[in-house]
This record gives sequence, structure tokens and C-alpha cells, in this order.
Amino acid sequence: SPRSNDSRPTWPTSETRRHMHASLQDKVVLVTGAAGGIGRAIAERFANQGSLVVVNDIDADAAGAVVESIVASGGRASAAIADVSNGGQVAEMFETVMAAHGTVDVLVNNAGLVSPMLHFFDADEAWWRKIIDVNLTGHFLCSHRAARIMAKAGGGCIINMSSGGATRAHRAFTAYDASKGGIEALTRAMALDLGPYNIRVNALMPGSIDTAGLDIDQRTLRGENVPLGRIGEPHDMTGAALFLASDDASYITGDVIRVDGGMLAQQRSATVDIMPPSDFPKIEDL
Repeated sequence: SPRSNDSRPTWPTSETRRHMHASLQDKVVLVTGAAGGIGRAIAERFANQGSLVVVNDIDADAAGAVVESIVASGGRASAAIADVSNGGQVAEMFETVMAAHGTVDVLVNNAGLVSPMLHFFDADEAWWRKIIDVNLTGHFLCSHRAARIMAKAGGGCIINMSSGGATRAHRAFTAYDASKGGIEALTRAMALDLGPYNIRVNALMPGSIDTAGLDIDQRTLRGENVPLGRIGEPHDMTGAALFLASDDASYITGDVIRVDGGMLAQQRSATVDIMPPSDFPKIEDL
């Protein structure tokens, strides 16, 4: 993609992106944890395709701001406030969505916790349970509700959010990595149980995505260890989400799509590899 001076990719306008996936027009898409970051980018991109997007978050004001932004851009959206780790709140959320829209065609399980970072020796049961409850149990609770709706409607799509920590490991992220490993196992198991009901279940695996607005030095440093040479942006996740939800992916289920700039394809990070990118041939010498 073309780049701007700060190395962030530039993208087509919402109008040129709209309706690239005709099968997503008028679909009801529920995105959890969509008040910011990856969730917001995915919600906005579905709205650009003509989907009716339900923006879930625990932050009512932030969710409302996303809805206002989508509507101002010509899309359709509503807010659904709930803590995905709370079964009662999840049930109320789905009742509200059904009363307003009549169905849920696509569920994107994006809500999750990353922090606080704690070394294993510093961790306690409350920390463990909080991260597991939001990240893993939240996926189960929302999927359990959505799948019943989808089955009665003749099918649907569930997209879970994994991480490189599902198959590798981060230091001081014991609970987070365990939750993401569980999400990939849950994705496979759900795909088998729900396939006969024409419900496809897949997962996205983000790489190093800048959801916090890092400064240029931090972005450059983190991008050095990515084979594509840059840190990811929230909108880098949106194309894969659209694909998985569309009819183009009608024979894909139980899979994980990596959107990581090649991070997991490498044996070691660039800074410690035998030949780092700084030793690669220069373009002018080719």
C-alpha cells in the first residue's frame, strides 16, 4: 500500500471501500469491545460494506461516539453496552439486539484484556480469573447466545480474536497467553459442533498492532522485528474480518488467519537473527 511520511499506510476512502463484499450488505454484525482499537476499525469497516453494526463495549460514552461516527459517515449502527464476562449482561444484550434488529448474522468476539502485565510469581488468582473471564469466557458466552440465533436463521459466522500468544509466548503474560490458546481450541471445537448448522467459526490472529497511538520512535523500534518492516494498524485487521464473514469464505471454518506482517513466520526476531535486515542488499545495488 502507498505510505505517508510517518510510514503509516494510506487507504481508500470509505466510499471506494463500500460494498466490496455484496454478501455483507444489510447483515447484522455484532462487534464486542468495539469502542476503540481493532474492534472499532472492524465495526467501521463492516458499516462501510452496508452492514448494520452493533457496537458493544463496557464504556457507554465511547461506544456511543463510535455509533455517532458511523452514522455521520452514512452507515448504520447502534450501541449495546455489556460486560462480556457477565452472563446476565450478555443475555440482556442479545435480547436487546434481537428486539431491535431481529437477528445476528455475524459475531466478532473482539473484547479482551491484555494488561496488567505480571510475572508468574507476582500473579494472583484474581488477576488470572479476570483475564480468563473476559478473554475466554466472554467468547463462549457471546458465541453461545449468537449460535442459537444463527442456527434458527439457517446459518451465520463467528469470528474470534486470537494472538501470537496462543502458540508462542510473551513474558509476563501467562493468563493472556493461556486465554488465547483456549480461544483457538474453542474455535476448532465450535467449528465442529456448529458446522452442521451452517455456522462457520474462525479466528483472527493479530500481530503487533498499534492501538495506543505510539510515537514514531516506538513505532520504528517495534517495526524492526516485523518482516514487512512496520508495526500494524487496527485497519490492517479489517480486510481479513470482512473476508471471513463474506460468502467468499463459505467453505472455511475452524481456521486461524494470521495478520501479523510475517512475525510468526520467522525463527528469531530481526535484531538477533544471523543476518538482520540492516545487512540485506540495498535497493540501489540490485
